[in-house]
Amino acid sequence: MAEGDAGSDQRQNEEIEAMAAIYGEEWCVIDDCAKIFCIRISDDIDDPKWTLCLQVMLPNEYPGTAPPIYQLNAPWLKGQERADLSNSLEEIYIQNIGESILYLWVEKIRDVLIQKSQMTEPGPDVKKKTEEEDVECEDDLVLACQPENQVKTLDFDVSENRTEIEELPPIDHGIPITDRRSTFQAHLAPVVCPKQVKMVLAKLYENKKIASATHNIYAYRIYCEDKQTFLQDCEDDGETAAGGRLLHLMEILNVRNVMVVVSRWYGGILLGPDRFKHINNCARNILVEKNYTSSPEESSKALGKNKKVRKDKKRSEH
Repeated sequence: MAEGDAGSDQRQNEEIEAMAAIYGEEWCVIDDCAKIFCIRISDDIDDPKWTLCLQVMLPNEYPGTAPPIYQLNAPWLKGQERADLSNSLEEIYIQNIGESILYLWVEKIRDVLIQKSQMTEPGPDVKKKTEEEDVECEDDLVLACQPENQVKTLDFDVSENRTEIEELPPIDHGIPITDRRSTFQAHLAPVVCPKQVKMVLAKLYENKKIASATHNIYAYRIYCEDKQTFLQDCEDDGETAAGGRLLHLMEILNVRNVMVVVSRWYGGILLGPDRFKHINNCARNILVEKNYTSSPEESSKALGKNKKVRKDKKRSEH
């Protein structure tokens, strides 16, 4: 496989995992080998009036030089309304050539459905669907922000003389997800400089449970207002490629000035690709809960105008 093809394939896989984490049961795999997917989009998840299914096929050249091949499926979508929506999707692609755009497409369609719902009578009856997640939570893994004895020393210095902007930010902890005795839990903190990233990591490692995790995967994105660029980086901590996938999810959601750490306690049973799904789900849940996700319009502008700066990362095998 050519190097360019390998790069596109990796970016596609990262985007697919991110979309599955963001949309859950709304996202459906039609043909994994052919990269064909379908997502059910409605104006309101709890009380849908208008629903549309977007089917996409990702060509080998996507996202570099070719758009997804797509089909819009809805019995009510006809004529000028279909043409207008197709034009909107193609305009989003042109504005963001070379970038992952499935999230932007889905949320654009959702905006159109919401506007339609506000302007018209309810559409065809749509069966309500409830989503129940079988999440096994252990009380002792829902961590409080209280310091414990430090059991792991990090290889950086955190100065005691912190300036106001370099104070330790508050740290929130997400609800754990347990699968086959492996447990995943996300931690989130607002950050505006790399020093705060180090301070958050040091603080988390003061907790015995976090310090004893098999992996502490993290990623952060800091928006530099003066240069209109993102300072961002990630770390696998032994879970190969997990940090890059986490950062890709954060890019798609266009989050800024925040870091997410996902701890994994390995339970002795290999999870395969499911481990990446759980890592992304944990991260997405806490980002949504703490209102870090932005509107599709802001995401589109950020993808089109802002450069992204990454540091080199070390990759290690599990």
